[in-house]
Amino acid sequence: MDLCGLKEIFYRIYNSVSQLLHWVLVHLTDLTAGVLAHFLFRRHFHFLLSVLVMLFLHSCWGWTCILCGSFIFLLSYCISNSFIHSVRHLFRLAVTGTLWTLFRRLLSFLVDASGSCFEPLQNPTDVQEKGKAACLKAGLQWQGCEVSDDILILSLCCLILAEEIGVFRPCMALGKPVGTPLRILFLLCVLLMSLWIFLIVCLLAHFPLFPSQLVGGALGYLGWKGLYYKGWCVLKPGWCCVGRPKYSFKKIKKVHILN
Repeated sequence: MDLCGLKEIFYRIYNSVSQLLHWVLVHLTDLTAGVLAHFLFRRHFHFLLSVLVMLFLHSCWGWTCILCGSFIFLLSYCISNSFIHSVRHLFRLAVTGTLWTLFRRLLSFLVDASGSCFEPLQNPTDVQEKGKAACLKAGLQWQGCEVSDDILILSLCCLILAEEIGVFRPCMALGKPVGTPLRILFLLCVLLMSLWIFLIVCLLAHFPLFPSQLVGGALGYLGWKGLYYKGWCVLKPGWCCVGRPKYSFKKIKKVHILN
């Protein structure tokens, strides 16, 4: 086959691909425009957005555990072919969940200890209510230092997802077979991380409580840093995920763990 024939074949392939992409673009934009222009969407979008935020925000750690835990287990099993070895990797999420529960109770105790309950009058009167929850339930006003639990858990989940799914490329480089379910879980984890980032932006934009949100984000970062780089995964490197870089206290050096 001569050069002119190859050019003609490539030109036909290029035209076919261009037409296909144009067809997809046209139909996708028409479908999206139709949905956005529908009166039900325009009338109830704010309600749907509120339900989405509340549903995922109050179960943030649960969604992260389900998708990220499934990805960790399946990836470890594809590499090691050992059920026990794969289950052992899930202890990272178990430890993180336990620390999050203890940390949330500690923050609640500190908020209750450092704040005061007042009646919402022109001259606020101090009321002896025990705890923020009881104060707000009684229809009173709570004043005190607070830490944004929402920003804390969202930041922690984003960092954990980025840490766990970041080893997918090194594991594929090992030459192990990667099936369709694992790829789908990887994309779902990426989508979930994008959703958490979107919720963080929504909270910062529409509920600006910057001191408490800043502290919450900093605590989430410190929790991730302490667990994955300064704590358990450094002291117990054999339990870390396959392909995860191993860090030494004396000299920072990446070493891939294969078992």
